[in-house]
Amino acid sequence: MNLNATFIGQMVAFVIFIYLTHRFVWPPIVAAMAERTKRIADGLQAADKAEKDLELAKQKVVEQLTSAKKEAAIIIDQANKRAIEIVEEAKEKARLEGDRLKASAQAEIEQATSRAREELRSKVVTLALAGAEKILESSIDQNAHNELVNKLAAEL
Repeated sequence: MNLNATFIGQMVAFVIFIYLTHRFVWPPIVAAMAERTKRIADGLQAADKAEKDLELAKQKVVEQLTSAKKEAAIIIDQANKRAIEIVEEAKEKARLEGDRLKASAQAEIEQATSRAREELRSKVVTLALAGAEKILESSIDQNAHNELVNKLAAEL
């Protein structure tokens, strides 16, 4: 056995193996590694972008929440002011209605008082005439002394 021939045969087989590996096996492996590297880089880039988007979304949420709170406070203030206005309007209407009812009641009282006075005057006149008739024991002509009776009634 010749060591040199075996060694040269192994070297030739190794060179052929390297050539075939370099030609057919190595390019797909390199391409797969490059593709994987690219996907990892894209994934990291997308993760960074998503993180930035998340921060922006959080800021927008805080801004919108603050804005909504301000708007709610304004709406509540307006509602409170309107409620106070409604209460004041109701008080004013009630006061006006009370004044109107009071004036109406006062007018009714005055009318009733006037009617009662007139009725009392007529009864007093009738009683005075009846008393005068009994005193004089004669009949007093009401038509003849109407002026005197009206004067007496006006004084009462």
